[in-house]
Amino acid sequence: MDAWGLLDGQPLLRLAAAAAGAAAIAGAAWRLRALSGSGALAAAMVGTGYVALGGPFWFGLLLAFFVSSTLWSKWKKHHRAKAGAERGYAKGSRRDAGQVLANGGAGLLLCAAYAIWPQPWLALAFVGVMASVNADTWATEIGALSRRLPRSVRTLRRVPAGTSGGVTPLGTGAALLGGAFIGAAAALLAAAAPLAWGAAAAVPAPPLGALLAAGALAGLAGALADSWLGATFQVMYRCSACGSETERAEHCGRPAERVRGFAWMTNDAVNLVSSLLAGALAAAMALLG
Repeated sequence: MDAWGLLDGQPLLRLAAAAAGAAAIAGAAWRLRALSGSGALAAAMVGTGYVALGGPFWFGLLLAFFVSSTLWSKWKKHHRAKAGAERGYAKGSRRDAGQVLANGGAGLLLCAAYAIWPQPWLALAFVGVMASVNADTWATEIGALSRRLPRSVRTLRRVPAGTSGGVTPLGTGAALLGGAFIGAAAALLAAAAPLAWGAAAAVPAPPLGALLAAGALAGLAGALADSWLGATFQVMYRCSACGSETERAEHCGRPAERVRGFAWMTNDAVNLVSSLLAGALAAAMALLG
């Protein structure tokens, strides 16, 4: 009996293996300073759910997003164009629990739904969600290295580098590649193993072309939606000490003044909403295709 068959027939063994593997990966990410303490705990819990409920396809896409985006973040960190780029961001390069849940929580719900009711559109929606968060991360990390000033996705006017909702050709291209990367990973994983455990494993996977298209198109759409939401609804503050615009409610050791957006629409909320929109687009592609 192969490993898939052994774990498929032993749910408690599968849960134990999932918990051990997810904890090991989250711990390694914490030691590499890619996750904060709360982020590592949340990642271990989310990763356990992906493996126990879904299997390699679901956990593999989560891992593809996390590894690729972390590598880009680490590479950019040492680039000279990085200097000062994160001063106004609400959070640094170490993902905390909020970021982990914003990037992986919706996918986990889709994973659980597929385990109960295996439908191809749920798998496509998951690809769209993960493609969106990956595309947005690649656009942020790579787009920050652009030599051109970004344009606001809402007004198309030039804005300072690091402005929420600012886009560049380099960042947009990176978003398309980031989404396509998830689509390609989904196609490879779907070809290598069933999409789920138990009876759901007998349900055919979506066509490989649909997985690729869902990754590229929904990923790019999600990244653009993220930029538009960031420019329109995301909460922004102005520091009373240095005068800079920031996502942080506190800056330079002082409370900052809210200048626009909804208080609840943080960067994590923007990521979650845009990924849900991308998932809905991918699901529509499956249902209407």
